[in-house]
Amino acid sequence: MTDTSVTANEEHRFPCPACGADMRFDPASGALQCDHCGHREEEARDTKAPPAIEELDYKAALAAQLPEAEMEETRVIQCDSCGAQVEFDPDSHAAECPFCATPIVTDTGTHRHIKPRGLLPFALKEEQARDAMNAWLGKLWFAPGGLQQYARKGRRMQGIYVPFWTYDADTKSRYTGMRGVYYYETKTVMRDGKRTQQRVRKIAWTPVKGRVARWFDDVLVLASKSLPKKYTDGLQPWNLTELEPYAPHFLAGFRAEGYQVELPEGFEEAKAIMEATIRRDVRFDIGGDQQQITTLSTEMRDITFKHVLLPVWLAAYKYKGKSYRFVVNGQSGKVQGERPWSAWKIAFAVLLGLIVAGGIGYAVAMSQ
Repeated sequence: MTDTSVTANEEHRFPCPACGADMRFDPASGALQCDHCGHREEEARDTKAPPAIEELDYKAALAAQLPEAEMEETRVIQCDSCGAQVEFDPDSHAAECPFCATPIVTDTGTHRHIKPRGLLPFALKEEQARDAMNAWLGKLWFAPGGLQQYARKGRRMQGIYVPFWTYDADTKSRYTGMRGVYYYETKTVMRDGKRTQQRVRKIAWTPVKGRVARWFDDVLVLASKSLPKKYTDGLQPWNLTELEPYAPHFLAGFRAEGYQVELPEGFEEAKAIMEATIRRDVRFDIGGDQQQITTLSTEMRDITFKHVLLPVWLAAYKYKGKSYRFVVNGQSGKVQGERPWSAWKIAFAVLLGLIVAGGIGYAVAMSQ
């Protein structure tokens, strides 16, 4: 089996030794398969446990001191409509953006970036992803029937490896705050002209201070801006314990998107995720019935990261002049997408509701 990928301009192509056509990675078998002649080749796998995916030093990356072996250049095209940066092979001259269905013309631009350290291989085949998407569409109330039919016509979905960052950090936090404990007092109140006893809840506040510590492992941050974040967030959870060390054969037959969120920008989001967890830890540490956090100072050490690729099946349809995008988690089959509405279905439902309400009102009036 020949790997034609090159470091300067990685293309992830695997010619079939039987007929020369490009082979693709088959999620069902984990083998490389030729759709032209049916030839199949199993990747040579070590019987031992796969090596651990090594984390990279965050400060070294900020100082541009990562080893050259951790960097690569890939040929990409950037969509002017949605901003996606997607790898294309050298023979492509015109294509459609897989993220928004906008026609684009490729060029020879390159994107220099940090290499992926790991990926989650596709576990779902395209047919399974399409079935999941159609089932999701079928459950949507007031979705245009025409869009559902258009989606079911068999147009190919795109298998895309979407870029993410993961961050690790050892955190130690100091805090000051207040612990609130409930207590009750009985007081006399007037009710309906009579004196009555009533228990009133109050809070006794006590100043507190303390420390909490937590090790964060694999805080996941989307490194793409091509899709609304609510869609990709909605695809969670991902089982990152199944991450494989990066190998080009997993990308055969798929595309990979270059990251648009730079490493420091991603870390700012990771810190916000960490802070939310730290605040929860602090409230637990304060105890009592209510808690107030006055100050919180966190020191982060041993910050590491890795660039990983996660599998997404993507469908972008233009229907009556509007683009609709649907994404399917290539590991679990979970679906997210833009919510289409049918104006005539909504109008019909409203009209039907008025007719039913009118009928009920008429029946009530006649009964009286």
